[in-house]
Amino acid sequence: MASLNVKPLADRVLVEPAAAEQKTSGGIIIPDTAKEKPQRGTVVAVGNGKKDEPMTVKVGDVVLYGKYAGTEISVEGKEYLIMKESDIYAII
Repeated sequence: MASLNVKPLADRVLVEPAAAEQKTSGGIIIPDTAKEKPQRGTVVAVGNGKKDEPMTVKVGDVVLYGKYAGTEISVEGKEYLIMKESDIYAII
C-alpha cells in the first residue's frame, strides 16, 4: 500500500471501500444502476483517538460499516470514505 498524505484526526478513520459486486452468485451480471454501495472496506489510515478512548481499529483491518456512514473524498484519484470509528460495526 502506498502511503497517503492524509492523517485523520481524533477518532476518524480513512477507509478504502471494496469494489461493488459485478455478478450475482447465479452468474447474472448486475448493471451499474442496480449496484449497491459496498458496506465493507479496508482501513488505510487511523487517527490518534480521543483522550480517554484509544482506537481499536488499525491500518489493514477489513471492516463493515453502515450503508450511509462516512463522507466520500477523493485523494490522488482514488475514492475513500472518512468516518468516525463509532460508524464501524465490525472487524472481519
